[in-house]
Amino acid sequence: MIALHGAGGNVSGMERYASALAAQGFAVYILHYFDSTGTESADKPTILRNFPLWMKTLWDAISFVESQPQVDGKRIALLGFSLGAYLSLANSAIDLRVQAVVEFFGGMPKEMHLFMRRLCPVLILHGEADPTVPVEEAYQLQKLLKEKGIPYEVKIYPGAGHGFEDAEIWRDAGLRSLQFLQKYLAVTQEG
Repeated sequence: MIALHGAGGNVSGMERYASALAAQGFAVYILHYFDSTGTESADKPTILRNFPLWMKTLWDAISFVESQPQVDGKRIALLGFSLGAYLSLANSAIDLRVQAVVEFFGGMPKEMHLFMRRLCPVLILHGEADPTVPVEEAYQLQKLLKEKGIPYEVKIYPGAGHGFEDAEIWRDAGLRSLQFLQKYLAVTQEG
């Protein structure tokens, strides 16, 4: 599992989430993709300028992670928050190595519709009242996955904004994430 932070560049909240998944047996890597561009936080022009390089950074990170002895390279998932969710979904549309994506309050970049080769199962977690990434992004992603016949789960949290302030929402999202990842990264009889 590779976790990607949002446009604020903050990984402190992610570390708790990653620790909880690691306690359940997942090898979790937090990718500081801003380091590849010397970015501290990203506004829209910075995102547009650096998105391709961050995609390459994620591609390289997957190559590194899949070669680690404690990792099953056939069971790689991405977990993205906001901008990290956009990167995760964009990568999963072209990278066959990604088997599942958990996306928090993000979406699929519209430009990826031109380059999309495939999709993998996606868990969509979004706040209904998100002022940063409108909930419409979640509904558009849901529609795309449904049209392509790709398994997905979605939870829209009523009244929740961007970043989920409520501890109960985080608990619920964490449980849903764990169940989703266990379902789509399960070891099969063949492997």
